[in-house]
Amino acid sequence: MAGIQIQEGRAPFKIASIEEPCFTYYKIVGDLTSGNPPVVVAHGGPGAGHEYLLTFADLWRDYGLPVVFYDQIGCASSTHLRQTAGDRSFWQEQLFQDELDNLVDHLGLRRDPGFHFLGQSWGGMLGASFAARRPKGLRRLVLASALASKELATQGTRLLRDQMPPDMRQALDDAEENGDYDSPAYKQALGFYYRKHVCRADPFPPAELLPALKNLSEDTTVYHTMNGPSPLTADGSLDKWTVIPHLPNVTAPTLVYNGEYDTSHDIAQVPFFELIPRVRWITFSGGSHMCHLEGEELRGRILKVVGEFLTQKEITDVQ
Repeated sequence: MAGIQIQEGRAPFKIASIEEPCFTYYKIVGDLTSGNPPVVVAHGGPGAGHEYLLTFADLWRDYGLPVVFYDQIGCASSTHLRQTAGDRSFWQEQLFQDELDNLVDHLGLRRDPGFHFLGQSWGGMLGASFAARRPKGLRRLVLASALASKELATQGTRLLRDQMPPDMRQALDDAEENGDYDSPAYKQALGFYYRKHVCRADPFPPAELLPALKNLSEDTTVYHTMNGPSPLTADGSLDKWTVIPHLPNVTAPTLVYNGEYDTSHDIAQVPFFELIPRVRWITFSGGSHMCHLEGEELRGRILKVVGEFLTQKEITDVQ
């Protein structure tokens, strides 16, 4: 990103039950004083960190939209809280809503021209709930491979698992029954699933995804507590999570997108499309959960769709 304005910082974040000072790391690409609404980008995982989403930094170069990336609490360059591992009462969505509000206020984004929000995967789940609160300053919303509920996510995962070879399905079932996620058969099956539905880049994993895999493996506190021991096992504090009842409250114009082979299956997108008042939904042919990392052609299509959605003039902003 040579020649592009980049600012890094830490937003102090007070958590009532934590004595130590905490902070949220952020990175701004572009100029917040440009007069254009910045795009706040929220990563998935939970616990993956922001780096795998740096593709969207090009929204500044190509569309003049500053981009705010941040690492959510408990991962990457923000404060880690390993002492809370397994504490489901602590690792709840509300913590991340509070953090997001804190970051928006720290950066002064609620005043004109406001801000857009793009959330990928878990970041999209967070973003849908955030938008349903109709926060001051929110202009437009992008839900990238998000999920409307964990129940629908589990149904979608089951449909994808049913398409796998029988021996791999058996390996996944055995791992869940025995709690053994280190067997070679399980790892082989998980690798197959990842390459088909998580990221179809060849070679896998692409360099852009390596920081996220590193963040998730080096500190499992957030991911294991909120999601469970395996990407295919919903057994964490989010296992009953849903935003569906609140979707009619989303007044920001919304773009929903997923990939043809996405772990965020179509059935988990339908409530967004049916219940958000002003919404469009695009499924990218040939793409999976990380379709923005799956080749230059697909990456370019996604950036064009997102950039044009966030900058088109005919949408009347309501907040």
